[in-house]
Amino acid sequence: MPALKPTRITGTVTWLGRVTDQETDLRSEILTEARLSFAGLEGEMHSGMTRPSCSRMLPQYPRGTEIRNVRQLTILSREELDLIAADMQTGALDPMLLGASMVIEGIPDFTHVPPSSRLQLPDGACLTVDMENRPCTYLARDISKDHPDLGPRFKPAAKNRRGVTAWVEREGRVAVGDTITLHIPDQPVWAHLQDARS
Repeated sequence: MPALKPTRITGTVTWLGRVTDQETDLRSEILTEARLSFAGLEGEMHSGMTRPSCSRMLPQYPRGTEIRNVRQLTILSREELDLIAADMQTGALDPMLLGASMVIEGIPDFTHVPPSSRLQLPDGACLTVDMENRPCTYLARDISKDHPDLGPRFKPAAKNRRGVTAWVEREGRVAVGDTITLHIPDQPVWAHLQDARS
């Protein structure tokens, strides 16, 4: 694995939540602090060491295949939420409506931090970034329950701004107000990326 370079970029945890019943909707319950275990955020519906594969994994596995859970948390950026809200032409966008686990501020272009970056908390707990979290129609549906005119605007406004998914690499605690430090892999972009995507 590439070395992880220390960085001077830090952010602040400004919001915490957990989805407790995804069958009803994807809204988060608001928290002020939480325990992070190897299974994820305690009490979160997306926690677990493994999960059934979803539509994102169809090129690799049939739907429902048990796979390692690297989507334990959804982490959003306060700055990107403000941009989404502006494009949706609304005053503010409550992270509770987006099924967020955590909102941070202070790390620029947060949705595009490289996969395998680490986000370390003051007590040593560490989250590993899986990848960009793409906007989905499920969230648009849930936003429409309270704001019918805003739901259809969410997906285009959230493109490239939906934050990242992550998993717990080291257990610990997180609280609103914690400083969070970004460590990025010391690895160049793969030269054949465009060929692989075509």
